[in-house]
Amino acid sequence: MINITFPDGNIRQYAAGVTAFDVAKSISEGLARVVLAASVNGEVRDLSRSIDADASIVFHKWDDKEGKQTYWHSSAHLLAEALEALYPGTKFGIGPAIDNGFYYDVDTGDRTLTPADFAKIEQKVLELARTKSEYKRTDVSKADAIQYFTEKKDEYKLELLEGLEDGTITFYQQGNFTDLCRGPHIPSTENIKAVKILNLAGAYWRGDITRKQLTRIYAITFPKQKELEEYLVLLEEAKKRDHRKLGAELELFMFSEKVGQGLPLWLPKGTALRQRLEDFLKKEQIKRGYQPVITPHIGSKNLYVTSGHWEKYGADSFQPILTPQKDEVFLLKPMNCPHHCEIYGYKPRSYRELPVRIAEFGTVYRYEMSGELHGLTRVRGFTQDDAHIFCTEDQLKDEFLGVLDLTRFVLAKLGFDKFTAQISLRDPDNKTKYVGTDENWRKAEQAIIDAAAEVGLQTVTAFGEAAFYGPKLDFMVKDALGRSWQLGTIQVDYNLPERFDLTYVGADNQPHRPVMIHRAPFGSMERFTGVLIEHCAGKFPLWLSPEQFAILPVSDKFVEYSYQVKQALEAEDLRGFVDDRNETIGRKIRDNELKRIPFLLIVGEKEVEGGTVSVRKQGGDGDQGAVSVSAFANMVKELL
Repeated sequence: MINITFPDGNIRQYAAGVTAFDVAKSISEGLARVVLAASVNGEVRDLSRSIDADASIVFHKWDDKEGKQTYWHSSAHLLAEALEALYPGTKFGIGPAIDNGFYYDVDTGDRTLTPADFAKIEQKVLELARTKSEYKRTDVSKADAIQYFTEKKDEYKLELLEGLEDGTITFYQQGNFTDLCRGPHIPSTENIKAVKILNLAGAYWRGDITRKQLTRIYAITFPKQKELEEYLVLLEEAKKRDHRKLGAELELFMFSEKVGQGLPLWLPKGTALRQRLEDFLKKEQIKRGYQPVITPHIGSKNLYVTSGHWEKYGADSFQPILTPQKDEVFLLKPMNCPHHCEIYGYKPRSYRELPVRIAEFGTVYRYEMSGELHGLTRVRGFTQDDAHIFCTEDQLKDEFLGVLDLTRFVLAKLGFDKFTAQISLRDPDNKTKYVGTDENWRKAEQAIIDAAAEVGLQTVTAFGEAAFYGPKLDFMVKDALGRSWQLGTIQVDYNLPERFDLTYVGADNQPHRPVMIHRAPFGSMERFTGVLIEHCAGKFPLWLSPEQFAILPVSDKFVEYSYQVKQALEAEDLRGFVDDRNETIGRKIRDNELKRIPFLLIVGEKEVEGGTVSVRKQGGDGDQGAVSVSAFANMVKELL
């Protein structure tokens, strides 16, 4: 008999070899009907796999992230089966689940897939789903796996096999389709009741632009048709809120092919918005004891060799910058932390000085593949609201809690009140990706776990998502459409202080190593702004809006008065403009509503005579009536 421990701490005994499905069924038939996968000792697995020793178990249903990921990965296999049935000879790359649905990279040979093929493929997927085929896992020797895909003439799977060791290879089969896969998968295809192919894209094999470009098919599936219909409505709303579309309409930012892909240009209105975000955080940081610093956009290669960034990211970064001086090599700055380590270390430090909190809105550069770039949310040059705290071990807990408080304050101020804190830990099975000792990692990980528990944060744990130098607390924020975005982050780091030989003199007059906290409440100004635009559909909080009012004269006769009103409001530190175009008042109202201007001030003969403005508020409130200019200014100030 073995002991199975449940999330609530209860323990039940089962015969060795029991499956997760059997355990679910022993609890209730209802649970067995809806469970899709299970985590056994932290590993998400098929329900049909046996459990041979004492273990902890967590069941995953459709509402769980792990349940959806398993469901969508299984759907990718079903899509592949449909493609193989419709287009014999299709070859397959990879088909992972993503945040919303899944994709499969395929090589259809001489055939070019188009949106005209979508309905036929969707119909075939549902036809195959109704066969209720089981997903069957099989251990396969490397030799047999090579033989299978050699016979299928699938060079992509054969290449994937090159990196796998004998004894670690598994196949999954459902119906007439067999794929190389680690799993896990849902029990059978019968759970897949609705499917929609979303779009096609090109994707270079293994992300290498020198390799063949495959067709990437994006799709999504659901257990109910109604859920698909609701998702498609949400998708249409997301298109309306797309920050790339709104960014152009509201004249916030742009991209230029001459400047280069992934390098945004901030227009005046976008710059004003971004600067207000920065000013808001800078003022708050000063209150909390941070000292601003500025560091250059480049650094010596040796700096990043010392930090470890060159080893971990050098091959995927922008190419080194060579100078006329022999052996002098610089890099575009990929991270601010090495520069801040040098600032801390420029003079001897005493324990009486700690904690040292230094902050910078520092621009960094990462070479993202062109296919991964996406508006402001995935760029090659971005500015982090970076700060680094150097403290003693005794101060670590309080400093971490202070950063937690700041991050939550920032998110609340911008209207992000729904978030989950993800505790991102080291991959216990592959420690080669990280630097530092096991002891330092243990202390850093425990510090984050304890701090999150103390303030009652809703958390999830993600193994393998830590930075190479330390674990993280990542804030997974939900926007107005319920989509999750990774924004702010807090990281505990024992390793960079060692690599840079940072010290302070303790009360015992001996040198000690500080602990380093990395933190960025916004994450990056670009990504945060992109998410914020979509979250509020371009209708920014009044304090942040680039333009708080637009004055609309009914005719040219009232333009002079309109500028007097503008001057008076600007004297009250309010922002706006006069729309003095030779257009009808109806057209002016419509155009400025589309620009998401919070208040429209209509000016005609009555307003000039009475020294007033007629106020029209953005959104459902509509006309507010005529008020004096000072009354309007006070009204806006009360809302700020």
